[in-house]
Amino acid sequence: MQSCESSGDSADDPLSRGLRRRGQPRVVVIGAGLAGLAAAKALLEQGFTDVTVLEASSHIGGRVQSVKLGHATFELGATWIHGSHGNPIYHLAEASGLLEETTDGERSVGRISLYSKNGVACYLTNHGRRIPKDVVEEFSDLYNEVYNLTQEFFRHDKPVNAESQNSVGVFTREEVRNRIRNDPDDPEATKRLKLAMIQQYLKVESCESSSHSMDEVSLSAFGEWTEIPGAHHIIPSGFMRVVELLAEGIPAHVIQLGKPVRCIHWDQASARPRGPEIEPRGEGDHNHDTGEGSQGGEEPQGRRWDEDEQWPVVVECEDCELIPADHVIVTVSLGVLKRQYTSFFRPGLPTEKVAAIHRLGIGTTDKIFLEFEEPFWGPECNSLQFVWEDEAESRTLTYPSELWYRKICGFDVLYPPERYGHVLSGWICGEEALVMEKCDDEAVAEICTEMLRQFTGNPNIPKPRRILRSAWGSNPYFRGSYSYTQVGSSGADVEKLAKPLPYTESSKTAHGSSTKQQPGHLFSSKCPEQPLDANRGAVKPMQVLFSGEATHRKYYSTTHGALLSGQREAARLIEMYRDLFQQGT
Repeated sequence: MQSCESSGDSADDPLSRGLRRRGQPRVVVIGAGLAGLAAAKALLEQGFTDVTVLEASSHIGGRVQSVKLGHATFELGATWIHGSHGNPIYHLAEASGLLEETTDGERSVGRISLYSKNGVACYLTNHGRRIPKDVVEEFSDLYNEVYNLTQEFFRHDKPVNAESQNSVGVFTREEVRNRIRNDPDDPEATKRLKLAMIQQYLKVESCESSSHSMDEVSLSAFGEWTEIPGAHHIIPSGFMRVVELLAEGIPAHVIQLGKPVRCIHWDQASARPRGPEIEPRGEGDHNHDTGEGSQGGEEPQGRRWDEDEQWPVVVECEDCELIPADHVIVTVSLGVLKRQYTSFFRPGLPTEKVAAIHRLGIGTTDKIFLEFEEPFWGPECNSLQFVWEDEAESRTLTYPSELWYRKICGFDVLYPPERYGHVLSGWICGEEALVMEKCDDEAVAEICTEMLRQFTGNPNIPKPRRILRSAWGSNPYFRGSYSYTQVGSSGADVEKLAKPLPYTESSKTAHGSSTKQQPGHLFSSKCPEQPLDANRGAVKPMQVLFSGEATHRKYYSTTHGALLSGQREAARLIEMYRDLFQQGT
């Protein structure tokens, strides 16, 4: 257990004390995705020289993963720059000539295919019929009217009725269904087709939100997510080019690849005057696999420091190296936090931050690329959308594991063929995506081919010559694609997730007004696991900072949200040390 002895110089300013000894604050950034690279770059540009980025995988980029096959580049992760007006990703890419506009107009409401500005989406039923264009257009207009209504609850503070269960999916499904049934002009056959289309549109929306189902997305919070105006863009040479641009200027020695972190020991200086005290772990306690701690029996080794030095944070790596730091910026995904927060932080996280991690949602959205020798679709077709006619009355988007393929909402046609060849990009999300990830390529290719034959009515479609797919849900360094506001959560939870540790007294969020005094330290009544120094003013602030797309209240789930969150946390430290840096010049 950690002791909480008071340091003899506790009345001294901890910032000045650290700088007098070492000259520069040491900052460790965990994760070399867009957030981590943005934070590191901003710190280095402002004169911070002791910055280290620890990346668990063998490459930078995080959830950006561009794969080059032949002359084409395929995106298993981030694909689009959503909006241009004030989007830092857009401006970074535009300045380097990387962009290609992919949608017309200021806002893509349909959100069906963003690969091509041309052509139409072909809606096909499981009976091999194409739904007439006028029926698709009528339904699309109706659905988008209701979709716009889902934004109004947050933006205009409208009350949510009990029937909706505060769920985007429940509200949308029932509202669209009632309007279709009450339409006096449509024959029953047309109504049945439109009712079946509800589920297909909600599958698309679930893939966009990276939720298992839109039923799990909060209606009252849905409108807080903000779309940046302007066209959507792709980067033909690969989204990884943005990552590389961001990494330019960061010295090679700053980024350590293949360096997964086991645990962040924080509040060390307030708890113990000399060095870190790391509790021994039990056997088989390895958080990389189980989320429950570290490898048993290994004593941490590695970086040493003077016994008179006080480091408020010590990062314990999987290879048992200990890295002392003044500040750590954590950019790991919400999926990793959900799985590993109990073992990833010592002492444990404050109660309200744990609650925010539980309430916020993250799901898996996967892509399935299929390459064919020749196209079997027409030149006017930019996507094949799958509508199951037997789902007209369905109220769920959950399927038995053996029917996982029903969650595939459709395939986009990659455009232009001169760049990509004849390639379709399928979409699947939720628990069914996790089932897909467990299948081998041959099985997935076979099932997708059978679906394409069934929905097009063409039994002669050949198997694809090549398949490429993502697996974000089972990747231990991500455990999902991106975040969303789950039913029961709100933007306030995003703010709580982003709040640095330790909390300040003025926040009143971690410690409350009632504390019980213990020998040598105070324990929060809300967070008994978190020891607090009796002289709180001596505790170094902002020891652990949090960034990543899930920490941006308006732009969660986006690459620009990730980048801006990294810059935000860097700005906290830049402001914190501004006066001290100026004194040294």
